Amino acid sequence: MSLRIYGNRLLKTLPGLETRPTPARVREALFNIWQDSIAGCRWLDLCAGTGAMSAEALCRGATEVTAIEQSNRAISIIRENLQKVCGENQTFVVLRGSVDQRIKSLEGKEFDCIYFDPPYASDLYAPVLEAVAEYRLLSPTGEMAVEHRKEKVPAVTALEICRQKVYGNTALTFYRPIVP
Repeated sequence: MSLRIYGNRLLKTLPGLETRPTPARVREALFNIWQDSIAGCRWLDLCAGTGAMSAEALCRGATEVTAIEQSNRAISIIRENLQKVCGENQTFVVLRGSVDQRIKSLEGKEFDCIYFDPPYASDLYAPVLEAVAEYRLLSPTGEMAVEHRKEKVPAVTALEICRQKVYGNTALTFYRPIVP
């Protein structure tokens, strides 16, 4: 299977339902919202799936991309997809493991844009959002976008909601750090 992203680039995907790519209209909307933030940014993709969101970030000028994915089968697809679009002055790293465990290894790093799209029925939302705040992974001026079912807004006290967008049954909730 394949998927097209920015610049009509073709990416590989996994067959079956092991990963659920972000719908094209949601992906396009996110990058339109963040269009002034992507060039030169440090991007973190949590539950990266096929790496399509990270690949699109690289295509749009992100300088550093970090992707975390649990699926062993998806890891090689993500690496292949990112290698295909990565430019000369760009870097990427793909980390294998459960996002709620691997996120601890990022402590001390800061990201300008964080994208989090776990399986909708998972219990990952609250612990990962809390970990992003606890480990200060989001830069003071950065934003985190969380994809979820429209009726289930992830609640967290350590980050503040700055906007929400709904696309059919899918929603994006945007968070930013709470600045004292």
